[in-house]
Amino acid sequence: MTTPISDALKTRFDTEIKDHPVVLFMKGNQLFPRCGFSARALELLKPFGPVHSIDVLTDPEVREGIKAYSNWPTIPQIYIRGQFIGGSDIVNELASRGELEALIKGS
Repeated sequence: MTTPISDALKTRFDTEIKDHPVVLFMKGNQLFPRCGFSARALELLKPFGPVHSIDVLTDPEVREGIKAYSNWPTIPQIYIRGQFIGGSDIVNELASRGELEALIKGS
């Protein structure tokens, strides 16, 4: 069972997701991903423009809070144009079907 998140943290997530077309909640950062799934998601997203990443390892409240916010149990988590997409496996499927670029660019 996930712990409810604070209003302040929910507002932070809402703002991050609204203010950036592509948001990646990941383990590590863009220069030093700390898990293979986060690295793969970043690799798939970067060719299509800037990726706003948030390192969940720096703040346990963010790490657990994003799971409650999305109702998704794993990291990384990807949001594109305000919509929760899923994890690296789903982004990988979208890329392999040629759908990822259109989703990011809104076309």
